[in-house]
Amino acid sequence: MNSRTPPAFQTLAFSSAPWACSAALAMAACSSAPADIALARAPETAQAAKLGASGKKPLTFEALFSLDKAKKVDFSGKQAPGATWIDAGHWIQLETNPDAKESPWLVVDALTGASKPYLDGKKFAAAVSTIPGVGEDKIESIAKRALTDTSRMDAKRESALVDVADDLWIVRFDAVAPVRLTSTPEVEEEEATFSPDGARVAFVAGNDLYVADAKLGGAKRLTTDGSDMVLNGKLDWLYQEEVFGRGTFRAFWWSPDSARLAFLRLDQSGVPIYTLVDDATYEVKVETSPYPRSGEGNPTVALRVADVDSAATTNIDLSAYAAEEPIVVEVAWSPDNRLVYQVQDREQRWLDLRVCTQDGSGDTRLLRETTPAWVDRTDTPRWLADGTFLWTSERSGWRHLYRYKDSELVGAVTSGEWEVRDVHGVDEKNGLVYFSGTERSPIGSDAYSIRLDGKALKRLTQRPGTHAASFNDDFSLFLDKWSDITTPTQRRLHRASDGSEVRVVDANPVPALAEYAFTPPELLQVKTRDGFTMEAMRILPPDYDASKRYPVMVFGYWGPHAQTVKNSWGGSGGMFQQLLAQRGVVVWSCDNRTSSGKGGVATWPCYLRLGESELADVEDGVRWLIDQGVADPERIGITGWSYGGFMTSYALTHSKTFALGIAGGSVTDWKNYDTIYTERFMRTPKNNKEGYEKTSVVAAADKLHGHLVLAHGAIDDNVHPGNTMQLVYALQKAGKPFELALYPKQRHGVTQPAQSNHWKSMQLAAIDRWLLAVKP
Repeated sequence: MNSRTPPAFQTLAFSSAPWACSAALAMAACSSAPADIALARAPETAQAAKLGASGKKPLTFEALFSLDKAKKVDFSGKQAPGATWIDAGHWIQLETNPDAKESPWLVVDALTGASKPYLDGKKFAAAVSTIPGVGEDKIESIAKRALTDTSRMDAKRESALVDVADDLWIVRFDAVAPVRLTSTPEVEEEEATFSPDGARVAFVAGNDLYVADAKLGGAKRLTTDGSDMVLNGKLDWLYQEEVFGRGTFRAFWWSPDSARLAFLRLDQSGVPIYTLVDDATYEVKVETSPYPRSGEGNPTVALRVADVDSAATTNIDLSAYAAEEPIVVEVAWSPDNRLVYQVQDREQRWLDLRVCTQDGSGDTRLLRETTPAWVDRTDTPRWLADGTFLWTSERSGWRHLYRYKDSELVGAVTSGEWEVRDVHGVDEKNGLVYFSGTERSPIGSDAYSIRLDGKALKRLTQRPGTHAASFNDDFSLFLDKWSDITTPTQRRLHRASDGSEVRVVDANPVPALAEYAFTPPELLQVKTRDGFTMEAMRILPPDYDASKRYPVMVFGYWGPHAQTVKNSWGGSGGMFQQLLAQRGVVVWSCDNRTSSGKGGVATWPCYLRLGESELADVEDGVRWLIDQGVADPERIGITGWSYGGFMTSYALTHSKTFALGIAGGSVTDWKNYDTIYTERFMRTPKNNKEGYEKTSVVAAADKLHGHLVLAHGAIDDNVHPGNTMQLVYALQKAGKPFELALYPKQRHGVTQPAQSNHWKSMQLAAIDRWLLAVKP
């Protein structure tokens, strides 16, 4: 236990009712909480006075997080709306003027910046008004929702899908009468999507897949067995969270000729049910949902193809993979209407790329990816006119681009000890591939071009930092979003041939950065015990004195392939960390090798032992700060959420380095987390019993060293609150002190503003007490 522990907290531990304080200030001693929270709003130490004398305003809690918009200061600027290229010389973006009535979209001339309304919003609203049951008070909101979501428009942007009383309609922009697709108000239509030719619309209702005629209306049912447990064309929680991407639930794909729909059928009947209770109000709500924890049953997956004219369905034969409990991780179509899909074994030790005809015949494995550890899902192949395709792979230990002709490797397009991050497209006329990668720096991103034969690599972006490029149709121009660690996001237009700047689209000036004190974060490199170079970020207090040692707060996530240290605005050293620095704390982030962004080869060491190599690297970073004379070894804190919460609680139970840990949304035993994520890195508990036991925070609760602050969303459906409850119970039985905050109605994060501010205040109070020795 830290020698600075106030006597009153040395023996505090929760009783048998840890939920008792959750509605207010859920700390170990609820009666003392208001004084603790008040610390966050107290004068910000002697640093504030010195900053004020310098002519800069000191940061305050109110300036950063006030619930009153008039008091909250903007430190990021007004971000320009996203842009979508519609041809070689124009893009569309949302209108930012709230009073604009002509259209919610503007079409922008790329070279001049001139803009005008895109689509006739008034005409569209007039068409919406003719739908039965649409009152005057609903017209504008229905029209705006349809017009601001391009995924609900056909490819030519001639019509859009609207929902009225849970029925689906198509409204055209040429004032033709709306077309009704469904007449089942008791059933919600989901994931509605136009076919490539705009003639049909596919959607899911009641977990069955339907197709409708976009001109005549009416809907045809393609599947009939949809239920709470059987999902046709729709992803379950597990697949959207861990495979296709959070928030992506659509599980059907149109063929290029608009004649067929490939779709996944997921049967969850063998998946255990998890229960969450929302009892924050008098009316208790109980949520139940299928959720497989490590080693438990996954949903059974089938891949099928439906003919939209006949409604006949073909099952793609996955029987050869049955013993491997397969996961279908990607589905797409080639330009010649062949089905292309990727399948992995349950533990994701390999990945197969397969192709077959529309009727499932000629099913062929084109290639199999393996590594010394696991294989990450990759992009769908990018097909070229000559029948070859581009494929990304980590086979070399770094994610690079390869060119294939069927199963034959034509050659590597990129290579080296850096990563390809995004492939933007191929200019086949000139034989060039455009992509973003980390050739210059692992903590940034640049846009590049390279020839298809792997020669003439050219970096197109010049400023160091993080670039996000969007290319026009003929690859003559690209729109670039750029920031670095001290500059909020700006946008510029560039020529793709050489990266030269055409014009500044949005300079995004932020006056507050000149008005308020802001300590530029330092980007550093630190060697581990075995010579690996870690990327780090440090913020020193504004009155830093090299003759003194300071308390340190370590921020991170530390999960595989998940960087914290980035040369981008907000990527490292956000304004909350600036506030800490002004209170006299050294802010430190240091990405361990497995989260470094330096290829699979750096990530694989965590295989089967999540937490072990990560903690060793984190401690190496802290040791460097101590050796530099910066850090007080008695006052080191660490904090993170989700995987970062796991690492924080793991550090406090497997190390004596840290005086304080602030852990949110933590996995406390990998047996508690979902199958696809956990088994990718840990295999199943049956196949890695020792690994699960040695990395369990719950099992090591009696070894807690330092003060631990825990937080969890009370209805977290991702990392269940049971993780924290299990740790709380183990700490109580071991007689260990800790603090706990439970956030009613919050899931995997604290997003409600008042509750978010409560959590930030709690963190500041803990840092004041345990690192700065400020007593209430």
